[in-house]
Amino acid sequence: MLPANEIALALKPVTDLFTSLGISYYLGGSVASSAYGIARSTLNVDVVSNLKLEHIPKLVSNLENDYYISEESIKNAIRHASSFNLVHLETSLKIDIFITKNRAYDQIAASRAREDSISLEANAPHFYLASAEDIVLAKLEWFKSGGLTSERQWQDILGVLRVQQSLDLDYMRLWATKLDLSDLLEKVLQER
Repeated sequence: MLPANEIALALKPVTDLFTSLGISYYLGGSVASSAYGIARSTLNVDVVSNLKLEHIPKLVSNLENDYYISEESIKNAIRHASSFNLVHLETSLKIDIFITKNRAYDQIAASRAREDSISLEANAPHFYLASAEDIVLAKLEWFKSGGLTSERQWQDILGVLRVQQSLDLDYMRLWATKLDLSDLLEKVLQER
């Protein structure tokens, strides 16, 4: 896994640009689950954003010298509410950008993101991270969509549940019901 300072080196220009363009974002995936739970290695960062077509020209012109970036991939991701990636040329870190879906849950999850550091180092940069509850729910969705077989996703979920002592279980159960994840949530809560 790249050290947190190298992840920040690759990520900070992207999130700073998002902020300057008025694009909301938050980190998810293994970087966020590592921040809230048990750290594990990763070679990519998941970022959820509300990127729009009108942002593409400035995004490309500001990042094309330091990142592999495909304008066509960005357009397709926005049109289909899917994802595209950037690759930071210096570190080879892949940043997967997921376009926020239009579901009520995704809008709520975005509003619950909070600013925090992915490192314990003094003066480490801050990024918006999904809440611990939303990391659990998102990883349960990934686990389910992957055929209930990803041990890595399951361990990430358990790591967050074991480390975080004050999770909002009512919130998690409400959205697990709406996302058809109740059985999985109860199973992982019993296993923790």
